[in-house]
Amino acid sequence: MASLLSPSAPLLGRDRLHLAYPSASSRRAGLHRLQPIKAFSSADPPKETPAKTTTEATKPPAPSPPKKPVYSMKKGQIVRVDKEKYLSSINYLSVDHPPYYKGLDYIYEDRGEVLDMRIFETGEYALVAWVGIPTAPAWLPTYMLIKSEKLDYERI
Repeated sequence: MASLLSPSAPLLGRDRLHLAYPSASSRRAGLHRLQPIKAFSSADPPKETPAKTTTEATKPPAPSPPKKPVYSMKKGQIVRVDKEKYLSSINYLSVDHPPYYKGLDYIYEDRGEVLDMRIFETGEYALVAWVGIPTAPAWLPTYMLIKSEKLDYERI
């Protein structure tokens, strides 16, 4: 029985390995880009792939893209917070300010800009940043926001 690496082996042996794995000298010369010729013996004929016979009726329908939510406000909308709704909300109670706290008056008087809109499990919320106030933006429910184009006020 002849070894696969013996000189008397057919193309399935050493020559096929040589073609599949080019030497360093052939890589330097750029010969590794050549495609090797595959030799088949009578024992393993080339396999043919069966033709696919799928029809349009057997393909699943393409999934429709998810619908975009419709928001009650737009990004860039000028808003302010309704004081009565905010003071009776869970948002105010979670901050735990003392009664008649004056530190949040800017959200009722100054203008805020809607930066982003999202619908969470608890409802529709807007990310509001106040213009000219060095504070972080806050997520507030949209039911407590009052839309306005321009707010007239005097800062004291």
